[in-house]
Amino acid sequence: MVVRGIVKFQSTPSIIATGVTVGPLEKKSVYAPLFDQIYEDERCDLTTNEQGNAKMMEDACRIALSKIAIQPEETDFLIIGDLVNQMTPSSFAASALQVPYIGMFSACATSVSTLITAALLTDIGMSKCSIAGSSSQHNSIERQFRYPVEYGAQKPETAQWTVTAAGVAVVTPYKKSFPAIVGATIGRVIDFKLTDPLNMGAAMAPAASDTLQRHLEGHGRKTADYDAIVTGDLGKTGFEIYKKLGKLAQVNVWNNFRDAGAEFYGDDPAFLSGASGSGCSAAVYFTDVFSKMISGEYNRVLLIATGALLSPLSFQQGETIPCIAHAVELIMK
Repeated sequence: MVVRGIVKFQSTPSIIATGVTVGPLEKKSVYAPLFDQIYEDERCDLTTNEQGNAKMMEDACRIALSKIAIQPEETDFLIIGDLVNQMTPSSFAASALQVPYIGMFSACATSVSTLITAALLTDIGMSKCSIAGSSSQHNSIERQFRYPVEYGAQKPETAQWTVTAAGVAVVTPYKKSFPAIVGATIGRVIDFKLTDPLNMGAAMAPAASDTLQRHLEGHGRKTADYDAIVTGDLGKTGFEIYKKLGKLAQVNVWNNFRDAGAEFYGDDPAFLSGASGSGCSAAVYFTDVFSKMISGEYNRVLLIATGALLSPLSFQQGETIPCIAHAVELIMK
């Protein structure tokens, strides 16, 4: 049977630089030493949370480009997204950078959907330098999808903490000694009819499992082929469900399985089931995973970013939470 949604990149585009900016609470992340910039104020000393989100993304892009001495005007495409209504922070960041802009929304899977799109544009010869990435801002997203922070709502153990972070990668034609993008799997929308926005990991786990199985079959891989298979932000609850679903599907679950959301804040119980947000996977993929590939610790990696495709409107109308997971495969070559 032919597996649909399989993408193979003939020219193997490369990720040659990354930029990650985070909020003040992210000092508590186990990855804090790897972040490029940590702001002392959640709003980046601006008036609103959403303005702070836009500032984080703009700065992440400029930081990534500065590492390779490229100016925004030399960049072909800016492919980014976030979680705020109509992705306005990404649009304001694009306005400041003045790079041809493609706004993308795959919820918390946006870190990988943008990376796939940048690789596709590069693979067909339409781009020599593109920026891909995603962001989230805790206060604005909690207010939009759950409760205003000031409300002080009590949360269950399954709840996750939305990360304040922006992470981007610069994608170019193949360059030796940098991670190469060799393949991808476009996710399908999977809806297990769950409705609790405080248990997003359980809602997203089936989509992650589906994409993993399809990627392995479509690309002829085994889980043991990878140094790491890193999901986006299932959190501790969703990550355990995901691994159990893998075993039920007769997928070999090794100790190379990781989840950015489960790891982000370590074992700090204040963050309940862990981290979430479209900045979560981007912050981990473009610091820890990228640096491990550059150093030679990882050679082949599978990134599977997960996203819950709900909106305030769909939640208010009593709809379920459809979810998606996109996968991208990187190797050092």
